[in-house]
Order: sequence, then C-alpha cells, then structure tokens
Amino acid sequence: MSYSVVWFKRDLRVHDNEALYKALQQGPVLCLYILEPSYWRGADTSKRQIDFLKESLLDLARDLKSIRLNLTLITGEVTEVLSKLYATQPFTSVHSTQETGNLLTYKRDLLVKDWLRSMSISWFEYRQHGVIRGLKSRNSWSTQWDRLMGEQQYKIKDSDVLGTDQVFLHNLFPSERWPSVEDWLQSREACPGRQRGGRSEALQLLSSFFHERSATYVGGISSPLKATSACSRLSPYLSLGCLSMREVVQATIAMIQSGSGQSYQKRGLNNFLSRLHWHCHFIQKLETEPEIEFLNMNKGFNGLREEDWSATRFERLINAQTGWPLVDACVVMLRETGWLNFRMRAMLISVASYPLWLHWKPVGDWLATQFVDYEPGIHWSQVQMQSGTTGINTTRVYNPIKQAMDHDPHGEFVRQWLPVMQRVPDAWIFEPWKMPQMIQEKCGVIIGRDWPMPIVELASATREAKQRMHNRKSGSSVKELNSKIIEQHASRANPKQARTKKSNPSLKKSKQESGQLTLKF
Repeated sequence: MSYSVVWFKRDLRVHDNEALYKALQQGPVLCLYILEPSYWRGADTSKRQIDFLKESLLDLARDLKSIRLNLTLITGEVTEVLSKLYATQPFTSVHSTQETGNLLTYKRDLLVKDWLRSMSISWFEYRQHGVIRGLKSRNSWSTQWDRLMGEQQYKIKDSDVLGTDQVFLHNLFPSERWPSVEDWLQSREACPGRQRGGRSEALQLLSSFFHERSATYVGGISSPLKATSACSRLSPYLSLGCLSMREVVQATIAMIQSGSGQSYQKRGLNNFLSRLHWHCHFIQKLETEPEIEFLNMNKGFNGLREEDWSATRFERLINAQTGWPLVDACVVMLRETGWLNFRMRAMLISVASYPLWLHWKPVGDWLATQFVDYEPGIHWSQVQMQSGTTGINTTRVYNPIKQAMDHDPHGEFVRQWLPVMQRVPDAWIFEPWKMPQMIQEKCGVIIGRDWPMPIVELASATREAKQRMHNRKSGSSVKELNSKIIEQHASRANPKQARTKKSNPSLKKSKQESGQLTLKF
C-alpha cells in the first residue's frame, strides 16, 4: 500500500496546513509527531514548554479525528523512527512544514535529508512564516512576505480523507503513550500561571483580542501590568503553529477593513499587523545564519564579556535577588507564568549585559527555558541585539529604576510579584536600599535581611559597561564587519517591487496605515 508521512513539527493544526493538504491529495497519510529526547535534553528547553506542547498535541489529535485521521505519537530520534516505520510499511514521501529552530533541529533536518535521499524518498517542505530558505538578498523579502500572506488558506474536509487505507494505517501505527519526560529535562520548574496549549485556546484569544483587547494595544504593551491583556498573547500558539501566520494576518486585515470598532482599536490592529511582519523578519536572521544561537553576530565582539563571567551575579539574577525591584518582579512573573512583555524582556537582557556584564549565551539559555513562547529565531536575534553584539544597532541600555518609574509608577506590578514590597512606602518602592534605618524598621523591611542590597552600584557599573562597549564598537574589527551584517540581515523595501501587481494591496495598505512600511534591523 502506498502512503505518505505527514511529519508535524511546528505546525500543530489542521487548518491552513499545506503539508497535510498536499499529502492528502496524493492518497493515504500517516500523521506523525516525533517526541525527540535529544531536543528536550537541550539547555533551552523546559517542563513548561513540553507541557504546553502536550496540550497542543491533544488538541491537534481531536481536530484530526474530526476528519477521520489519527495522530501517531512516537518517542525517539527522527531518522531512527522513520527507518522503523519504513521497515514495517514503506512510504513514498514525507511532507512537513519548514522549521527554523535551534541548531540541534537544523542538524537533525540535515540528517533526515541525507537518510531520505539514501532511500530515494521524496521530502516536500512548505513555507509558513514568510521565511525563505537559501535567501541570497533581502531586497525582495518584504514583497515575498506580502505575497505568501495574501495567498488562499488551505482548508481540509473529511471528504479529502480516503477511508479504507486510513483505517489500515491507524491500526498498523497506533500512537504511543506519553512518556515520562522529566529525566530528559534540565529545567523542571513548575509554571502554575502559564497559558494552556492548543488551537482552541488560541482561537479564543484571537477573538477576544480582535473584539476587546486590541483597543489597549497601543500604549498598553510596554506596561508590565497592562501588557498581560493588551498584548495578543498569541506568541506561544504561533511558535508551535497552532495558528498559521497567514490566517492571523488575513483575519487582522479583515478586522481592520470591516469598519467595526473605534479608531484606537483600528490603530492597535495596524500596529499588531506590523509586529507579525516583524516576527518573520527576525526568524529570517536565524534561518540565514544558524550560528547566531552560539556565536556573536559581529565577531569583533569576541572576548568582550566571555572572560568576565560571574556565577554569583548570574545566580542572583535568575533567583530574583538583584536588589532592583522591577528586575526581580519580572523574574518572578516569568518564573510563575512563562511570559513577559517585550519591553521587560529587553530590560532583563540589558541589565544582564551591562551593569551585570554577563555574556548573552548563558543568559539567553536561561530565558529560553522560562519562555513558554520560546521562538528561537526571534529569541537569539533579540538577545544579541539587546546585548549589543550585532555591531550596527544603537546601544540599548535600560535603567531598571527609570523603567519602573515610567511603566509602573505606583509600584503595582512590583508589589504584585514581590509581596515583601507591599510593606515598603511609595517613596522608596523602586530604591528600597535608600530607606533610612528608622523607616526600614517601621515597615519591617530591613535591607540585607528582608531585601538584598543591589548586586552592583547601578550608575557606575552601567557607565563602565557602556564605555567598554563603546571602545569595542568603535574599533576597526567591529566596523569592518558591519557592512556585511547589514547586507545579510537588515530589512529594506524596494519601492518598485512594492508596487507590483503580485503584492497584496490589503497588506500594503495596512502597513502604510500603521506608519511602518518596513522594519529596521
């Protein structure tokens, strides 16, 4: 019997899944998810992520069942699993969605490619994020993104499924039970407040964002308090492909063009649309240069921080003991919920990179384990940008005291996540170490006992770090590589291409309305 394997990776959905749709056109399919121990033993994975994955797979299995398909879960390394399947019942092709994951999944895909070629089995991969394999130039990237997002969505009906042969495959390849995964994981922390996985959860969030929460998107996404509702909160579902990027883009445009809602809601949706473009733009960087997960994007920064690693500073950071209330509140929220808004993520990396002078790689691995929505392409590009090792960006140094005053002026966020701060008067909430001894005793928060002194003196440590960064950045070794980095990774639009008939006018119109036709590096 001839059949195809649909290998689900970061595309855990039935709707608008080109790999599943195209495979069904060829005949019977085996819907397969492979749980890879080697991946989950990595330094950037965690229990919260695999729990979210499990819920998303259960939702996918239910959706597949609605069109008379089963999801087969198998634990093992991919080439070994495919080899065993082939030995049991040979298949003619593999269909999957392109994945821009970490370096481990990149190397795994190379092994899969070699094995399939050796067996003369065709492998069909399909785009979903606007990311382009083997991209030589960024000049037409934006136009191609518009084109992909404007294409028709793939809709699968149960009539597309051939019954008799499918029943045979379902019986031949039953799903394994979910294994005990705790032994694989380096990060096993519980995350009681995390989002639940699955497409059904994602669709509810999308609806509430369109009809209610988008009204506070502009102005709300920078506040650690307001962002929990003002942001779309769709990032973990886009990361695992519970929603397709195309369906979210098209639904957003349809909502904008419907005329419903207030002007500030429309403005929020336009800004959200530009963020969807931004999402793919950054993933393209890792697709183009997978090494940025491990190596400085600009090699002129090699040796800048590596030799000054401080385990003490790192431990205090990850245990919410820096002494800066906003920083420690963010770490606690991230630990408890698996999510943090973009500005606070950037602030954490900035604090780690400048006053604490920590190398970005271990910090990035730790943050990756904390994020339920860990998206390698966005994560490693942003970690390098915020730590200053791209070479061509303005040095971004976030002062945690100023950020608290700007975005949590009454200390509500700090007090929510740091109960001890509820006893500290407003005047000292962001700099409790400055409280006079008499006030410390009165409120029952003694610095050095109930609250730590800051790990370093912020102003002088930041000043020294900025000077060290400036000295390296202005050197010839960094400058010489900047033009290559701009050519390889920077976003730019070709006005002539933007006017071609192939461009989607709705996408172009929406990006113009948002005031952001293209995204900077």
